Amino acid sequence: MFIESIAKKDRKTKNLVKRLNNGEIAVISHKDIDEIAALSLVEKKPRAIINTKQSISGKYPNGGPAILLEAGITMIDMEDEKVFDLIDENSKIRISQNKVFNNSKYIGKGTILTSEIVSKKTEDAKNNLEIVLEDFIENTLEYAKNEKSLILGKIEIPKVNINIEDRHVLVVVRGKDYKKDLLAIRTYIEEVKPVLIGVDGGGDALLEFGYIPDIVIGDMDSVSDDCLKLCKEIIVHAYSNGRAPGVERIENQGLEYKLFPSPGTSEDIAMLLAYEKGADVIVAVGTHTNMIDFLEKGRKGMSSTFLVRLKIGSKLIDAKGVNKLYKERIKPIHLFSVFMSSLIPIIVIALLSPLSKQIIKLLQIRFKLLYELKGILW
Repeated sequence: MFIESIAKKDRKTKNLVKRLNNGEIAVISHKDIDEIAALSLVEKKPRAIINTKQSISGKYPNGGPAILLEAGITMIDMEDEKVFDLIDENSKIRISQNKVFNNSKYIGKGTILTSEIVSKKTEDAKNNLEIVLEDFIENTLEYAKNEKSLILGKIEIPKVNINIEDRHVLVVVRGKDYKKDLLAIRTYIEEVKPVLIGVDGGGDALLEFGYIPDIVIGDMDSVSDDCLKLCKEIIVHAYSNGRAPGVERIENQGLEYKLFPSPGTSEDIAMLLAYEKGADVIVAVGTHTNMIDFLEKGRKGMSSTFLVRLKIGSKLIDAKGVNKLYKERIKPIHLFSVFMSSLIPIIVIALLSPLSKQIIKLLQIRFKLLYELKGILW
């Protein structure tokens, strides 16, 4: 195997994909590549991926590596994490067998991932899932004690300019299958016109479909500048102590914002905001709802999500995976019905046309003559 191209590197995959170009080599430091990161890389079509951490460690069955291999992207996990610092941005990288060269200088070797290796590690991870689940549950219960204020009403909800009361609210997170789910509920969005809340990159997800978010809420680490400028209102998620790293970015752009100090995730407080402001229905797209989702985000528990959903459950409709609920199939009877329906106006027009009437009259006379001639012969 021999691959040579320009390197683009970043320790955060979500930042790397913003500048990664088709055919380049992506250099990452991403342990247990999740599905969202994998799909974002696939969209950029890199020539290869060099990971200075384990793409699949076996801790849990993450689906990212399988997605990348299925897309035909070569992956190599390096033996030494220090290789990341030895690679220069925009340098020429050469991968020869399992060896990596930076500007013709040998810097290390690794393991070329194959479908067999990924399948084996995934199977091992599934066998380890029971232990991971037990730890996850314990952490969830432990954190729930500290985050119980989410359902006890001790969190101060910021005022918003958008009217939410008695309206439908759509909360969009750029999570698994968010594009398919947004496409599946597009008719609902256009007919009901819900309040649109984008959670960080979920704001850009809405823009992709031609919708301008009413509110963008989050720590502002993965939403684009364009989205921030277009949306009607910005709410920055802060830690419980009030510290909000995302504020600096907003202030540098001279944009107005409101602060929402709260424990938990940004998607949780987005739904909590909608609930407390009197939303009639809350529809969630791309949100994280299970253990694998949260392990991929690097969280040890899902206490805030559990507590928030416990509180707003009567109003929440989770649209995750709705695209798989019903897939329309075109059946022969449908095509026949369309064909017959299209013939109706043609037949009506033909019958009402003067020329058609003359032709029909001539045919009647012809059949009458044939009938009479048949009687004579017999």
